[in-house]
Amino acid sequence: MLKLTETTNTEEQADDTLTLPFEARQKSRQPATTKGGLQVGVFLPRGQTLKHGAVLTNGQGFKVRIDAAPEQLSVMKCSDPLLFARACYHLGNRHIALQILPDELRYLADHVLDQMLVGLGLTVEHHTLPFEPESGAYHNHGH
Repeated sequence: MLKLTETTNTEEQADDTLTLPFEARQKSRQPATTKGGLQVGVFLPRGQTLKHGAVLTNGQGFKVRIDAAPEQLSVMKCSDPLLFARACYHLGNRHIALQILPDELRYLADHVLDQMLVGLGLTVEHHTLPFEPESGAYHNHGH
């Protein structure tokens, strides 16, 4: 098993690709299989979330690009700034991971949250898409 122990900011072509859902991209220790069929072990410092496009490497220079896996998402589109802010407030108040785009919110599909937004007068659709939520205001905050 190849150990991947650090992230790199290289622009070089990766040797392989690893496609992971959001939940797995939050784990610092895990086994995985790359697109090329290589068994790898991810051993990263705790507390970091891998973003789509990140490149993992090891001491030998082998590079693996991370791709965000398509997941079942609830997608809410709204051009009314006040209503959009209300949706963000209510979802954020429940500590929901949100991907915030211009006039669009995405979160992991949840029928209870969907109904809450419908109750606010919004429409929710379901799509299978990569999920890249906000990292949070306290992402690098130490205690």
